[in-house]
Amino acid sequence: MTATNLLSTYRLTDLSDAEIERLCARPAPLDGRVLDVVTAIETAVRERGDAALRAFNARFDTAVDALLVDEERLAAAWNTAAPDFRAAVKTATANIRAFHAPQGSTGYEVETMPGVRCWRETRPIERVGLYVPGGTAPLVSTLLMTAIPAQIAGCARIVVATPPPAAEPILAVAGYLGLTEVVQVGGAQAVFALALGTKSVPRVDKIFGPGNAYVTAAKWRASRFCAIDMIAGPSEVLVIADAEANLAWVAADLLSQAEHGTDSQVVLVATDAALVEAIEREIEAQLDTLPRREIAEAALAHSFAVLAESVEAAAAFSNRYAPEHLILHLDAWQSTARAITNAGSVFCGPLTPESVGDYASGTNHTLPTAGFARSASGLGVESFQRTVTFQTLDRTGLDALAPAVTTLARAEALDAHARAVTLRLDS
Repeated sequence: MTATNLLSTYRLTDLSDAEIERLCARPAPLDGRVLDVVTAIETAVRERGDAALRAFNARFDTAVDALLVDEERLAAAWNTAAPDFRAAVKTATANIRAFHAPQGSTGYEVETMPGVRCWRETRPIERVGLYVPGGTAPLVSTLLMTAIPAQIAGCARIVVATPPPAAEPILAVAGYLGLTEVVQVGGAQAVFALALGTKSVPRVDKIFGPGNAYVTAAKWRASRFCAIDMIAGPSEVLVIADAEANLAWVAADLLSQAEHGTDSQVVLVATDAALVEAIEREIEAQLDTLPRREIAEAALAHSFAVLAESVEAAAAFSNRYAPEHLILHLDAWQSTARAITNAGSVFCGPLTPESVGDYASGTNHTLPTAGFARSASGLGVESFQRTVTFQTLDRTGLDALAPAVTTLARAEALDAHARAVTLRLDS
């Protein structure tokens, strides 16, 4: 490891396989202390319902008169929003709808053998809960990224939970999208309210949305009662850059994720040692202008840079790391993009900052973190759907399939299964 001002730098060829594995590991998103706190919150919400929610609002956020926001208030928030904000929301909404509209599970039918028809049909999840953080950074974009796919999927009931007092931009977007159930509850208590239901908060079938460690732990516990989208850890980005990279742009891309939170991680994978040093100097210069400088500096403290002998080696490391966001800061990015197998969302070319995906290019920004991009995908319309399988047999099909079914049932010592078939054969 080479000592540098901001980023610990590793030369890939000097690392053993075990060292690369440790470098790619992220801290566990859940710890015992957080789980203890969240368990106590769950008990309170289960036993006291709205009273517990009001108490937690007063303790952690702000006490509000009504947990459920009046529909007229939502409409007013949109109608009085600034013109530039309304224009930006309309652009983002149009692009997100356009990208997500072709998505979703599709049905099909197969005759697996004569007389045996099997098919699959898609159904929307009826009740979904969207958690939208609203503290130091009211995430308007999260509401867009979760509500629009839910609407395309056809979810009958969409409940939004956000910390009190609900941020005006979040209320405005809810009004624009025609959402009618917005509850002013934040943190772990909001997750349990959605999972268990209270007098003011409807119980839902699946919960979506990011949050801090307490929200993440609550979603994990709430998965005993309802489905969740994913266990998401701190935000992260990996940037692959070669000697031709624009230093200011790469530095800005890294800082755009570092400012998310002190536990965020940014990774630079470069093919040139001088490039790493130059980008670090640019990061230092840009840090001076950031209002969230202290947050970004804390994130940089556990971030790092990797020197790769080639762009191909850089792509192989990225696949090993499996980043939430991957930026290919390369003029000739096409062949590298084809080599990427593990990433939440990929931003191809120098003119494609990760920020566009966060807000308005159309892709979804709710993505797997902590290496789960090896096995999971980002949010899409199908996340708000489920599939139901159907089958029907006629006499020809039953006669043909019966020997296989009865033989396998008896091999498992499940005679009633076999009898359910043989009784029909005898009729």
